[in-house]
Formats: sequence, structure tokens, C-alpha cells
Amino acid sequence: MRYPAAWLQGESLGEFIVSELRLQIIDGAIPVGEVLSENRIATQFGSSRSPVRDAFKTLSNEGLLRLERMGAVVLGLSQRDMDELYDVRYLIESFVQERLSLDLPEQLIMKLQQIIDKMELSAKHKDHVEFAYQDLSFHETIIIEANHTRMLHLWKSIRQIIMTVLLLTTEEVFSHGHERIETVIEKHRRLIRGLESRDSEVVADEVKLYFDDSRQTLHKTL
Repeated sequence: MRYPAAWLQGESLGEFIVSELRLQIIDGAIPVGEVLSENRIATQFGSSRSPVRDAFKTLSNEGLLRLERMGAVVLGLSQRDMDELYDVRYLIESFVQERLSLDLPEQLIMKLQQIIDKMELSAKHKDHVEFAYQDLSFHETIIIEANHTRMLHLWKSIRQIIMTVLLLTTEEVFSHGHERIETVIEKHRRLIRGLESRDSEVVADEVKLYFDDSRQTLHKTL
């Protein structure tokens, strides 16, 4: 799999390199323990060493690489790493959705329903890349709408890894046919209904149910 070009429009060569390497590492195409050299990666992408060096630093900060004097060692994304990422996602979303249940902006429900429509359209066209993008947009819209600066900052710190993982898990979901895809869409509809209830306990239950199911999908895929 290649990282979707549509997700990189307007981005620098360095961002392209880091996105491709991130995907290959998480997908296992670049195995744990492999040593990456700046020269080899620069040659592979037809770039100078500078954007590769920056890409290595970014991936090191994300815990995917360990920088060494002679290059970078691939650490990968372990099952524990993925569980911890989803712990952070759960903490963010349980907080922001309960916060929104106390003061729900009407335009949020309309925005989320429009995203659901786009998910259904991409499912109809068997476009797992667009589906994954809309899935991420759904959750990001909720987080932004909560208007909590620190939670948004925390979300942005894991956003790129989550986006890559979501791309891979969505491809797996699509391989199981329409019924499985519809199940994912229905999970998002339930989150909307939870918010519409304006009941913090209902919201908490729906968010927990959503992430419990998402973890199972994650474990089966990666």
C-alpha cells in the first residue's frame, strides 16, 4: 500500500517521506530491527538528506524509530503501543463528548450527519481511502467542537499515527464486504445518537462501546 497522494496535497517532500515511512513501518513492510540510513532513504525518494533527517526525527518522536549514529533502527508499533494509542484516543473522546453533552452545538450534529453521508457514498464506491479520511474527520470534528485547547493539542500529537492505522484497518474492513462496512457506519450513528441524548451517562456508554469494538478490529488487523 502507498500513502494516499490526496492526503498529501500541498505538503512538502519531507512530509511525503515521513508519511510513506510511517505507513511502511506500521504495516510491517519495513520490519522491526531494520537499520535505515539517510543516504539510502534519500536515494529511494530522490531527495537530499535533509528532509530524510527531519523524517527520522519525527518518527523517533513518535516512537517508531530509534536514532543512532549510523542511522535509525526500526522499533515498529507493538500491540502494546497500539493499545496505548487507543487508550489516549478513548480518554480524549470520552472527555470531549461528555463535555459536549452538557452544551451541544446544533451545527455539530448536522456536520456529523454530513460526514456519515460521505462515508456511505465512499462505501458505495468501494473507496476505503476516502472512507478512512471521513472516519478520521468525524472524530476530529467532535474534538475540535469541544473547544478544549489541551485536548486538541494531545489529539494532534497522535493524529498522524492514528490516520495511518485507520487507513490499514479500513482496508481490512472493506475486504469483508458491505455488512462489515455498514457495522462501522452504524457505530458512528450511535455516537451521534448518544450526543443527541444530552445525557452524559449515555454518551459515556456509547463511547466505551465504540472503542471496545474498535480495539477488537485493531487486534485482528495489525
